[in-house]
Amino acid sequence: MWWRRKKRSLPDFCGDLAQGVIDLDEDASSTAMRGIIGSLDGAGPDELTEGVRRLLPAVRQVSIGNGGQLAQVAAGLTEAGADPFVLLDVLVERITDALEQAARFPVLAEKDGGEFEAPASQEEADALMNRVARAAAQAGIEQEEGIRIVESFFTVDEWIPSLLLPLQQKRVRQAFPGRERLAAAADAMSGHADAAPWMYGLLQVLDDEPFLVIHRPAGRAFRLTVSGVGDNFQLHTLLAATLIGDPAHGLIDGVRPEPAWIAAATDGRDLQPAGGVRGQFELFGAGGERIWGEGRPADIPVLDGHRVVVLDKPSYARSWNTGRVYPLMHPEISLDRTLPEAEATTWLTRITDPAD
Repeated sequence: MWWRRKKRSLPDFCGDLAQGVIDLDEDASSTAMRGIIGSLDGAGPDELTEGVRRLLPAVRQVSIGNGGQLAQVAAGLTEAGADPFVLLDVLVERITDALEQAARFPVLAEKDGGEFEAPASQEEADALMNRVARAAAQAGIEQEEGIRIVESFFTVDEWIPSLLLPLQQKRVRQAFPGRERLAAAADAMSGHADAAPWMYGLLQVLDDEPFLVIHRPAGRAFRLTVSGVGDNFQLHTLLAATLIGDPAHGLIDGVRPEPAWIAAATDGRDLQPAGGVRGQFELFGAGGERIWGEGRPADIPVLDGHRVVVLDKPSYARSWNTGRVYPLMHPEISLDRTLPEAEATTWLTRITDPAD
């Protein structure tokens, strides 16, 4: 009887969406999307994870051009608490392939003698396919492959957010498949897909990385372990928060960063504190090269198994607006050991004066 009909759950709606996308049924997909949105607030982790699992067949087989909605739903469910590993392998495979295909787009554009634009109507889509067919033939590319290239170029950006959220979790980064290949593909498309540089940056994030930090003015050196830091502005703030303190306890004399700055660089909701964030040091590598705030910890050269950061007194006031570039990524920085004076002195003899 109708009054005994079981209430439909979020996984049910996710299954409907997957089938609607596979069948190219826009009405069924729209109805399923409304159901997902309406049931999302009350869903727990198990239900969210089952919902993601119901999306898997469609994510695996749908064309890149028709799968953007699925990828965006996957991102939303992951942010809400679904297990990020359920779709991880297939998303990495699909997005890597799409980025690599999209990077071939300039070959077709050159053969066509003009620029392709994303179609806004069926007429424009038909005209685009005709142009793709001609350009592919001139480039020695099969027509179907040419269509995949153009489709990937215009739609891969819709898929990338489904990996931006999982990559902000340390456990995902540590088990991430195909990192080097995906990073190369994202780098190649960084000038064309808006989300590609953000994903590339996350793929460069270091975890459980040993650092040796030398404070040249005080002649002190420290061993630290760093995880989940997005750029060197954030690293700067976290080093100051960790190392500035009572010299009697082996720390560096100075003014600690304000609590709002530290919160912005760690897990605070306000990423841009009023007045910005001010720096306490100038940062250099062991070879005297400047460590720019816009760079990443992965750019810092390694010496004897450690990324070496030399802290100097600032020659002028430095400030920046944002405490961290990835809002959901929680950084970890631990002071493992303060080196004895003799060991610190040895390190001081190995570092080069600043190059500028």
